Amino acid sequence: MLKVGDAAPDFSLPADDGSTFSLKSMRGKKVLLVFYPGDETPVCTAQLCEYRDGFEDYRELGVTVIGISKDDAESHRRFKERRDLPFSLLSDVDLKVAKQYDSAGILGMKRSVFLVDEKGVLRYVHVESVAIFRRRHDELIAAIRGL
Repeated sequence: MLKVGDAAPDFSLPADDGSTFSLKSMRGKKVLLVFYPGDETPVCTAQLCEYRDGFEDYRELGVTVIGISKDDAESHRRFKERRDLPFSLLSDVDLKVAKQYDSAGILGMKRSVFLVDEKGVLRYVHVESVAIFRRRHDELIAAIRGL
């Protein structure tokens, strides 16, 4: 299990805009990795829209928000457009990255959040035990500010 202080596993995944996102390319920046079960599902939609509504808080703290699910890029494009999401969504269709981040379960992707610091070290780790629960925006902002 990954824990605070561990090096964040590096990965590359396709993004909703057709580019390839690499965690290594984000060195020097804080990155919030948000693993979620699927586009347009009720809890995921509520969670990502809440992060959208508080997006300015992440920006002020210098945090880049990245969503990751098993959905393909086309699904992500539709979801992002419908919900006006201001952050990238990555496709982990085979759950390879989810497995690296202890975020793959029996039913697919687990809901989890990881804050990676500028040096590629995990500074916040939360994996939900039950998919209907989620880290709320205010909880994440308080945790990030407390680091």
